[in-house]
Amino acid sequence: MGDFRFIQDPVSKKWVVLAPRRARRPDVAVKTQPACPFCYGKEKEEPDVYRVGGEKEDSNWQIRVIPNKFPFTPIHEVIIHSPDHHKNFGELPLDQAELILKTYRQRYNAHKDKGQVYIFHNRGEGGGESLPHPHTQLVVIPSEVKAEIPSLPQDSLIEESISTSKFRIVCPIASQWPDEIWIVPKRRGDIFGSISDEEIEELAFVLSRLIQILDLRHGHEFPFNFYVYPGKDWYLRLIPRAKSLGGFEVGTGIFVNTQDPKETISFIKEHFETPNEEKIKREHQAEYGKSV
Repeated sequence: MGDFRFIQDPVSKKWVVLAPRRARRPDVAVKTQPACPFCYGKEKEEPDVYRVGGEKEDSNWQIRVIPNKFPFTPIHEVIIHSPDHHKNFGELPLDQAELILKTYRQRYNAHKDKGQVYIFHNRGEGGGESLPHPHTQLVVIPSEVKAEIPSLPQDSLIEESISTSKFRIVCPIASQWPDEIWIVPKRRGDIFGSISDEEIEELAFVLSRLIQILDLRHGHEFPFNFYVYPGKDWYLRLIPRAKSLGGFEVGTGIFVNTQDPKETISFIKEHFETPNEEKIKREHQAEYGKSV
């Protein structure tokens, strides 16, 4: 087990993780970035626990999953999105985005009986990303630790939404962050590990397209986070990090949102396209990773 401890406040009953070893991890934000451990040529130095493509320790891979060298839970993995050091959702071909989501599903199901499987993605320094090569992290939170992750607010969503074949794109009335968006499967009551290939194909489109649209609002390679709800009635919550938390928010836990969620949905609707139209564009791409 790594150098970390889960500690519960005896009064509030809230949990924190004490993980001093993580202060020694590479971090581009504090100028301690080494040669990228996620690029080609590091396969023997960073052995994978799962991969898509190639043979073990060779460089012919599409996705690799490796143990996090600075864990803060008993199971802590890094899912490397592709060999490309720069391209992420919104820039990678949709086929690659689908493989990433299928890897999420595979790793979720590999660990779902060991605790709460929490999949999260940090992008950009403002999103808490320590290494810029696009990757996602998966942690398994012990079952006895209460993770304060909001369930789907069925009765507190704004009326406007965007509907695709298998998903709804929605905003809560009480959105905490400007332009935060929730992607909700229409097939309810399931855990993420039950997502079908058809749902993954559509989710890859929706997620990539939303990031492209938010690029227009917040600038190319804007910082953001997303996570997958670990329990039943799963959803994916996408949070542009368009602001820094102030003393009021940090102290009270009450968020100040400067963006009307109705306007967020209106802006997304203005630029959104159906998956079929997007697929036609993808089939006519001439180069790997060319934006649609």
